[in-house]
Amino acid sequence: MQPITRREFITGALAGAGGLLIEGVADAQQQKPPVRSPTQQVTLGKTGIKASFVGIGTGMRGWMRQSNHTRMGKDAFIALMRHAYDQGITFFDTADLYGTHPYLRDALKGIPREKVTIQSKIWFMPHGLPERVDDAKKALDRFRQELNTDYIDTILLHCTTSPTWTADLRPMVDALEEARHKKIIRAHGTSCHSYPALKTAQESPWVQVQLARINHRGTAMDGKPEDIAELLRQMRSSGKGVIGMKIFGEGRFTTPQEREQSLRFVIAQRCVDSFIIGFESREQIDETLNMLRKILT
Repeated sequence: MQPITRREFITGALAGAGGLLIEGVADAQQQKPPVRSPTQQVTLGKTGIKASFVGIGTGMRGWMRQSNHTRMGKDAFIALMRHAYDQGITFFDTADLYGTHPYLRDALKGIPREKVTIQSKIWFMPHGLPERVDDAKKALDRFRQELNTDYIDTILLHCTTSPTWTADLRPMVDALEEARHKKIIRAHGTSCHSYPALKTAQESPWVQVQLARINHRGTAMDGKPEDIAELLRQMRSSGKGVIGMKIFGEGRFTTPQEREQSLRFVIAQRCVDSFIIGFESREQIDETLNMLRKILT
């Protein structure tokens, strides 16, 4: 065995130290929060669409074109949305199934369209609405009229559960792709409610934006939290915009401690670009934003 020279020893030591340094930097980067503020503008995958890190949903217990948000009355709904916007939330999630399009239209009146991001969903099943939605183009025209907007930022196929949804819903998939090219919408995707459907979405190049259920307990989710988080990380790495939902277990996490645990889990997993919460009061908005400020700093 040949003895090493002093130069070789120093060179090897520096290389080893450099490797440790790079590894240490990578670990430090991994530990950094993904954003510095709960209302920071983030980009949804490769879509170019920007939205606040935290968004507000309008479909708590949503069904048959009504939800807890419509049931609170339009004046209370408007006050809630304006409070969210005043706190820096610019991402608004709605759906045909919730019946909140005209409510959101009135809530955003006077706010420049480019200042907010609007996400809606098409419900295609024969139950849940008085009629089946087959014509996506006709539905989008109605949505834009109800929202009083020329375009909708993201449109999702609502509540896909079948692993063959891309084939089953081919006419709607094609119609939404055409609408994107015509700039009626800026991006399309799906809101999955089963692991097989989520796996299909992960593999589909058509999906640009994914809405997925994620929290620390697996409540109202499509699988184990760790498994879902890994699948969502794969989606993000491929350039899909991933938006979390059911962060508070569809309202089942009733203590501040449990809500904070779930927020910490979702942020630590680095599996979402943004997430929406169906806030029903100003106090819920303020509590969550304050928790996130603490977590992110």
